Amino acid sequence: MRPELLELAAEFASRGERFALVSVVRRQAPSSARVGDTALVTASGEVHGWVGGGCTRSTLLRESLRAMADNAPRLLSLSTDPKGEQRPGVVALAMTCQSGGTVDLYIEPVLPSPRVVVFGATPAARTLVRIAHAMGYRAEVVDADAQASDIPEATRVMAEIAPDAATQDTYALVATMDERDLEAIEVALELKPVYLGVIASRKRFVELSDALAARGVSRAAIDAIAAPAGLDIGAQTPEEIALSIMAQIVERRRKSASAPARTDVSQAIERREAIDPVCGMVVSIAGARHVAEVGGRKLYFCCGGCRSKFLADPARYPPPREKAHT
Repeated sequence: MRPELLELAAEFASRGERFALVSVVRRQAPSSARVGDTALVTASGEVHGWVGGGCTRSTLLRESLRAMADNAPRLLSLSTDPKGEQRPGVVALAMTCQSGGTVDLYIEPVLPSPRVVVFGATPAARTLVRIAHAMGYRAEVVDADAQASDIPEATRVMAEIAPDAATQDTYALVATMDERDLEAIEVALELKPVYLGVIASRKRFVELSDALAARGVSRAAIDAIAAPAGLDIGAQTPEEIALSIMAQIVERRRKSASAPARTDVSQAIERREAIDPVCGMVVSIAGARHVAEVGGRKLYFCCGGCRSKFLADPARYPPPREKAHT
């Protein structure tokens, strides 16, 4: 892999952004790709690197987005004879352009580590950070009085966090256990976490719930808060409480990962695809390089060659079946 791609991958990983690495693992002439060629595909549809020409690029972009949505690697074989390339564990796809050749691509999605945002630096909060760090989570602490040197396992320690810091796969815990509870819960809700727990007694949380409702927080959002936070394991010490909360976060994360919502993600990706009117290949609209507008309608092409053919004689090519929603 080229050094600049390694540096780019490290940069995306440090920012907590998802991407996919695509490598050529097999090729047959006249494909322009070479074994070992590598590309990095971002969630927004940018492609860095090289694994083949226009037709290959269109397919790797589409399948990389799917791999990121499914969080599952895949091995593709792109050829003019997909039936002849069917093998166990291989997804055989058609190369409908006339460039010919065969190229096998391995796509590895790289998703950011799950993130735990902890409001407060109480003993239970500090222990949770240590447990989360040991489990590979990015742990962030929000507390105006805390110092990074006091919580070395934290990814970062900050006095406050902005609502626009929301990311996917975020879990939040309010462990302030004082008059700042209400404000911390409101900020945590703006992060749109998969899980929000509050360390508070049932009596205290009833008071907080009423205050949140008075401030306009929906009852559904309030009811989704885990309070008292943590699975009921009879926890008493700060360490036991932190363990019970981390167990609840893992439980919520696994349930969320297996939820049918992933089907909705795949359907959303399909709605961002179009059919090349010349060769019939499926083209991802995100990151598409070759576009033409005819009669007020946008058309997407897998490569510049198909676009040129179409513009030379549009009447020769019937309108593609509807797939894109722009």
